[in-house]
Amino acid sequence: MPCTAKKLFEVAAAAIVTLIVQLKDNQPTLRQTIQETCATTVPRGSDRIRNKGRNRDERRIVAIFEPISALLDTDWRRHLAAITRVEREVFTRNSSTGRWRHSAETTFYVANTKITATRAVQDIRAHWAIKTTSHYCRDVTMGEDESRIRPNRGVFARMRSFAFNILMTNRSETLRQDRYRAALGGIQPLLNLLEIRQC
Repeated sequence: MPCTAKKLFEVAAAAIVTLIVQLKDNQPTLRQTIQETCATTVPRGSDRIRNKGRNRDERRIVAIFEPISALLDTDWRRHLAAITRVEREVFTRNSSTGRWRHSAETTFYVANTKITATRAVQDIRAHWAIKTTSHYCRDVTMGEDESRIRPNRGVFARMRSFAFNILMTNRSETLRQDRYRAALGGIQPLLNLLEIRQC
């Protein structure tokens, strides 16, 4: 969660938007308090999910907790209405050796409204869908993380977003292949994607 997380919650409250945010290591005090809350209180609700496929077996236990007085006595009292703990176990099979590799992690989320475990699962999965499509493509395929542009970098970020949206809307193969094909063809194929004709 970024340093301006409280501001983000204030904006969401003003817009009457439900917000669920993952806690990161840059909020150590809040994270520790929430970990202690989840370890010492009974969840309000929980759900178990299992996904199998492609040599992967993922099991998740999602539990929802009420914020306790330790949190309500802080600056966060106006923003927190629910805490979500996701315990994830993943078994990945190596197809060449047949061996299974095990990994486990626990993540915490906070929300500004009361939510159910089922709703939390849906929102978290939707977030990861964005992370693995838009963010990955922008970072890896379009090289956004490696960009060394300093002046007017916001303008160039918008241009990358514009190009990304055009390519995703007209996707025929992988984004990398479509981008390469567009680069080879000059300006007219891009204008054709936008249905714009040169005069």
